[in-house]
Amino acid sequence: MENVTDFVFREIVSGLPKPDVFFTEFTNAEALTSEGYVATIGKLKYSENQRPIVAQIWGRSPEALYKAARLVQEMEFDGIDINMGCPDKTVIKMGAGSAHINNRTLTKEVIEAVKAGANNLPLSIKTRIGFHQDITEEWTTFLFEQKINALIIHGRIAQQMSKGQANWQQVGHAVKIKNKISPETILIGNGDIKSFTEAHEMHKNHGVDGVMIGRGIFLNPWVFEKTLDIKLHQKEEYIELLLKHVRLYTEIWGDTKNFDVMKKFIKMYIKDFGGANQLRQNLMETKNSDQVEEILLRSSQTLTLS
Repeated sequence: MENVTDFVFREIVSGLPKPDVFFTEFTNAEALTSEGYVATIGKLKYSENQRPIVAQIWGRSPEALYKAARLVQEMEFDGIDINMGCPDKTVIKMGAGSAHINNRTLTKEVIEAVKAGANNLPLSIKTRIGFHQDITEEWTTFLFEQKINALIIHGRIAQQMSKGQANWQQVGHAVKIKNKISPETILIGNGDIKSFTEAHEMHKNHGVDGVMIGRGIFLNPWVFEKTLDIKLHQKEEYIELLLKHVRLYTEIWGDTKNFDVMKKFIKMYIKDFGGANQLRQNLMETKNSDQVEEILLRSSQTLTLS
């Protein structure tokens, strides 16, 4: 999730009930190993609060992916992930992301290159159940034969993007294939999970070893609370969290990132309470953290905010 799971947001989430494993945002291996290094290396910034953490890389060139994997190993990440599921048209035109589903020869070369560069780091692959159509059996069989440490499989084909419902029956089918071919591989399901309750159900019903949550965090920043009873959080908690986030965003990134990136988080925090619509509209017009803070503090004069 580019410009979402960056250092700042992971740091905010690390102060809440946090996931068992963090993944960095989508990081281009070619940019990381070329003149784009300076503009790209910030995607791999992490803190000890965020461990265990996996570096998520993508690309087409085995040579660039090898070099990126070496860098990830030198930076002492806990694991490395190759994204072979991104459905973005620009990424696909480059022959990367979910385009790997249609190019087994290159995919094998890429996996071998990353293994060589990452040395003994655990290797995972994030992908989908197909490109134009569901080919779960054929595609996952091929991947399990590569002896990867973990497979993260999203229950949609690439052409669906994020539309329709994730096909968890096919995720469960991938589990059965894994158990036959490579039982030691960890299989993580992905798609439409919005709570620990739903994650627990997918483990029970389909046998996945775990689930990955992406967009679900936009519905609830506390989505990683490991309880079957969903806890309701108050307006004050959301505003406090947004204040912490916007302050840290400015502290870490300053003017190096467009402040508009924060707008997606404003939509996440300011909702579902009295006056949220107007407050959100006001905040969406801001241009920096000072303006956000001024509006929040003015709208919350009765709150004690740190």
